[in-house]
Amino acid sequence: MKTKLMTLAAITLLSAGTAFGQKAQKLFNGKNLDGWKIHGTEKWYVEKGELICESGPDKAYGYLATDKTFKDFELTVDFKQEADGNSGIFFHSSLEGTKIAGWQAEVAPPGHNSGGIYESYGRGWLIKPAADKDKALKMGEWNTMKIVVKGDQVTTWLNGVEMITLNDAKIGAKGGQIALQIHDGGGIKVRWKNIKVKELKS
Repeated sequence: MKTKLMTLAAITLLSAGTAFGQKAQKLFNGKNLDGWKIHGTEKWYVEKGELICESGPDKAYGYLATDKTFKDFELTVDFKQEADGNSGIFFHSSLEGTKIAGWQAEVAPPGHNSGGIYESYGRGWLIKPAADKDKALKMGEWNTMKIVVKGDQVTTWLNGVEMITLNDAKIGAKGGQIALQIHDGGGIKVRWKNIKVKELKS
């Protein structure tokens, strides 16, 4: 009887884990850029366990994209903006050189819609956070962005504050790579760490 109960408990736990998706996996190992590919000439490197993106001599757009693709997922990322800090987190994306198709959760200086969703080479801004939510951003300090994409729905949180919820059939129709962006213009430096993704069951 005891063995049966233990078996049932194990099956219940396994079923619960399947229902809510897989265990979170680290996308950045804190040592090197394994599992990622650099697009462009801007700088991406690892320093003291942190991933750093920095403008290079071309002062152009640059991306660091995952080798794997994802459709329904929960992504958490810690970032610290230094200098200008204009960046972003792309999802359901694909790249040809530095031309990226997909959707970006904005990471930007104060007053520039961090947590909003922008469609690159498409419809542009789809949704911006309410202006009063901008105070959730801590410029020059560590911030945590959470992005949940499930079917047609995208929700972003910044330091625990829900920034936007968007329903969009075009987003739900495909999957793609996750990519970090460095904006053009030069003078930008952003630090990243604790990049984790949990795939969700459709």
